[in-house]
Amino acid sequence: MPKEEQNHENNSILGWIIRFIITAVILAITSFLTPGFSIVGLWPMLLAAVVITLIDYFVEKLMGVDASPFGKGLKGFVIAAVILYVTQFIVPNMKVSIIGAILASIVIGILDALIPGRAM
Repeated sequence: MPKEEQNHENNSILGWIIRFIITAVILAITSFLTPGFSIVGLWPMLLAAVVITLIDYFVEKLMGVDASPFGKGLKGFVIAAVILYVTQFIVPNMKVSIIGAILASIVIGILDALIPGRAM
């Protein structure tokens, strides 16, 4: 494998690891700040970060839509809220109401703007 391709692959993997870590930190902060949105425990928090990262990746690839809360205006905001709501059915110890998903999407959008990198 040429050095350029190998370097691109490493950057891609490193990018996903950083994205995963940022997502986990933002989920922890959001769970603390948002009524109707809770994740109890470290492992559910990490699993939720993986699930959200994967769903976000597939939404971007299949629909061509940036699923960050402020990525594509109202459409990105709604998709982010739906991703958060759906994730609760996959991750144990995660509870999200519809209002909680909307509020969490707002909090994540604000935190996403303040923290370097990209969570969703």
